[in-house]
Amino acid sequence: MPPTMVTTPVPLSSVPAVDTAAEEALAIFDAAWGDISGQVEAGKGYLPREIIWLGGAPGAGKGTNTNFILRARGISSEPIVTSSLLESPEMKKIKDSGNLVGDREVVGLLFQRLLDPTNLHGVLIDGFPRTRTQVECVKLLYQKMLDLRHQHRNGPRAEFFPKPLFQIVVLSVEEKDAVERQLKRGRQIIASNARVRETGIGTLQEERVTDLNEDACRKRYQVFMEKTYTVLLSLRQHFHFHVINASGDIASVERAIAHEFQYQSSLELDDETVDAIHHLPLASDIVVNARQHLVRRLDSYQRDHAVLFRQVIAAIEQEVLPVITLHAITGLAKIASENPLFANPLARTMLVDVLSERGYRASAIVDPREVPVRFDMATGAIVCEKRPRYRFEVHFSGSTIRRGV
Repeated sequence: MPPTMVTTPVPLSSVPAVDTAAEEALAIFDAAWGDISGQVEAGKGYLPREIIWLGGAPGAGKGTNTNFILRARGISSEPIVTSSLLESPEMKKIKDSGNLVGDREVVGLLFQRLLDPTNLHGVLIDGFPRTRTQVECVKLLYQKMLDLRHQHRNGPRAEFFPKPLFQIVVLSVEEKDAVERQLKRGRQIIASNARVRETGIGTLQEERVTDLNEDACRKRYQVFMEKTYTVLLSLRQHFHFHVINASGDIASVERAIAHEFQYQSSLELDDETVDAIHHLPLASDIVVNARQHLVRRLDSYQRDHAVLFRQVIAAIEQEVLPVITLHAITGLAKIASENPLFANPLARTMLVDVLSERGYRASAIVDPREVPVRFDMATGAIVCEKRPRYRFEVHFSGSTIRRGV
């Protein structure tokens, strides 16, 4: 008899779970990418270098702060608002035919909009991603753009396939603020619509039930935090992730946005470019120690070059300060000197350092000149003599004149 085979059941907990969101996202992405890949490969459309994916709970102020985010990043294209995509002619056609609009349709239309030439240098997408499937589509798009960059990096179209920059931006607000803002928006829309109906002037706005009921507002906030915010957090390990406190007034939120988006070359430049210039010191690093270096230099002038130092101070008193005093209102004094003292580079450096210590911002340049001194009657030649001129430019806080009315 053949041996009996005993099969040990495998516990369900040890069977790898099928990542349905990832599988669904891959199918959706492949279909959407297939719709635009021909345009990209043929050079008839290019994906944006930078994409800002903007999220936030209802009432967080995405619409209010979008333009400031765009200005902070130097992006001039119109934002792509996901909710508006659902009202587009393409989506209405799908709905009118009795079909449902899903991620496949939204991602497909979004990819088409990305190819708009105005988005080449950057674009902001409001309200995407919201689900795990959409998050996976974002990651797949980033990888596809990296692959295209590698494929074209040494080709004639390399400039159109730069290192992609994806930034996740989440406007954060407390539940209380989110609810109050939604209700305020609802009241404002109702008041505006009443005026339109009364005067016949203007356009009626949608009165959403969720902006009129406190419980509904609170539920929308909780759904965002429990579902959308959770999946957005999963992108933190993949892309530059910014959480901006949007609970304050407009001015404070704009300051927070400006601070969050301060230029960081390591994020925006190609890796090769960063490697080429990273050894050069940052201005901030130099400025940190500038004061200490200035103090040491001034002390060394007094200790090691006392005579020259006194001569420079005397020249400042006689030639520089009178011009500064004359231009005290403008805050800019330009001095031209032929004093041979300043033929010595150390003397020019001393002048700049002394003025810097006194709170001025000074610079010095040498203007080489040849001045005619005589005419040779025998040869007809003009004999010139080198007489350099030393120019100093001094900036400082000028005075403001106010007139009474």
